[in-house]
Amino acid sequence: MATADDMSDAENWTGGFYEVMLVLGATDDARLDRAVRSLWRAAGVRECRVGPELLDVEPGAAAFEMGGHLRGTLTLPSGDRMVCGGFSYRYEGIDSLELYLPLGALGRLDERIGGYPFDERSGVESLTWRAPLDRWLADVAVAVHADVPFHRAVIGFEVDQDIDITADERYAAVLLPYPEGMDYRPATA
Repeated sequence: MATADDMSDAENWTGGFYEVMLVLGATDDARLDRAVRSLWRAAGVRECRVGPELLDVEPGAAAFEMGGHLRGTLTLPSGDRMVCGGFSYRYEGIDSLELYLPLGALGRLDERIGGYPFDERSGVESLTWRAPLDRWLADVAVAVHADVPFHRAVIGFEVDQDIDITADERYAAVLLPYPEGMDYRPATA
């Protein structure tokens, strides 16, 4: 029987990714390394594997050089276990780090996901399952920020770091650090 936490089941990795993207700031190898370790720890990710052979590695910046994407498993607040992945990229001198949950695996755990974001239930109705997931991913980001400060976090389906955080209708949640604490702005669409 297919399970959502089987890293070798290709169906778990289909459908795109629901993610939290941490915009870390100016390129810094040491900070990226600390952020990867902190993110893995904050999300409770077990294992860190790379490549088609799913080789065991230590989570950190160097692991991306070995296999591009990091893979592991985690337990959602619902208690369900599923696969997850990590990815890092540098664009115009800025480091970003992502923890993603493949929709193939999420869909095995919750039928409300359906064909998100491409079916008729993908609008405001999808907030019934997205809002709690967004809040959990925001909590993970807050824990990382305590270890490795970042510029902002964006949460949603294959998000863009340049999202308009002032828009009234946002398909993604945003987390912004301020001196007096973190400002969480939930997705509205």
